[in-house]
Amino acid sequence: MDPSPPRSSSPRRGQVSPARLPQADRSAAYRILDANLNRALEGLRVVEEYLRFSLEDAYLASICKQIRHEVAQWATALPVTYLHKARDSARDVGTTIQTESEYRRPDLPSVAAANCKRVQQALRSIEEYAKVVAPAAAAQIEPLRYRTYMLERATTLTRSALEQLAQTRLYVLLDGRGSLATFLAMARRLIQGGADALQLRDPQLSDRELLQRARALRDLTRRNRVLFIVNDRPDLALLADADGVHLGQTDLALQDARRILGVDRLIGVSTHNISQVRQAIQDGADYLGCGPTFPSTTKSFDQFAGLEFLRQISREVQIPAFAIGGIDATNIARVCATGIRRVAVHECLVGAEHPQLATRHLHQTLHLAGEPDHCQTGQAGTE
Repeated sequence: MDPSPPRSSSPRRGQVSPARLPQADRSAAYRILDANLNRALEGLRVVEEYLRFSLEDAYLASICKQIRHEVAQWATALPVTYLHKARDSARDVGTTIQTESEYRRPDLPSVAAANCKRVQQALRSIEEYAKVVAPAAAAQIEPLRYRTYMLERATTLTRSALEQLAQTRLYVLLDGRGSLATFLAMARRLIQGGADALQLRDPQLSDRELLQRARALRDLTRRNRVLFIVNDRPDLALLADADGVHLGQTDLALQDARRILGVDRLIGVSTHNISQVRQAIQDGADYLGCGPTFPSTTKSFDQFAGLEFLRQISREVQIPAFAIGGIDATNIARVCATGIRRVAVHECLVGAEHPQLATRHLHQTLHLAGEPDHCQTGQAGTE
């Protein structure tokens, strides 16, 4: 069989090539492109300023800046003289069409949110009208628009998680203990000591035993307004009405866990390097577990992310991040000095002679860590 002839670059029947467009249409298309390029670049700058100066998230700000640069670079595919010749701000009928909401924003997040939408709408207009005068370049806009959707989601989730977990600093991992009674007794001691969140994690228990303990812990944590997370198992988290699930790097993908749990529960992700941190944020994680920081009696690791990993996270992202791995009262000040003021612990509390007192001590240390000088001196809080 003969090979198919090469596809013709000429327009199909019923289409008009860019060169044959009526001059009025060409001018209007360039005018629309000029207006929307300005709108997109201005909106991206507004969002970037919010991420940089208000949310103070270097990673998200860098994504926004990169998108802005790529939009500006894309614009070089269009003759700038055509854009500027088509520009006619003085006769733009849209300048007289205004709504009251345009000049009112209740807070800084609403400024960022409005400009995310403005950018997305502008990019859609650019994509459509570029098809008329620069078809080959039009296809390059779509992936940029989709990246703004990811950026918008990550910004919203980071801000929401910071609000929801504002007072959640001490996150305790709890195994199933020998019986339901001893399990609940330990949970009560941890809650009375000031644990902000409890995670049920025990790979040795059967599913029925895990669900039994999860439901009992749900009742206890709800009465005491303590966050309750199930490790690894979104199905059991849903059945027990937990506040969320925590996933490791080899567990169910975050998107699949979200399909099980819905949109109203937290999903945390364990991370061991900055690439995994960035990926978790892009995937829609609500919070991170970051480590291992020190050797632990709970798990064995060939390598440790260590304190430098925590410092890197503190510099780059604002999503709630809990340091994990071998953390106790003897090294908590070193963790706080990295800028990370949230920890996930197990043995140092559930294995303590007096779990309630040990929990109280660690809780006070973390909540005092809001004072920068406190962590820098290396002094732990006192009871």
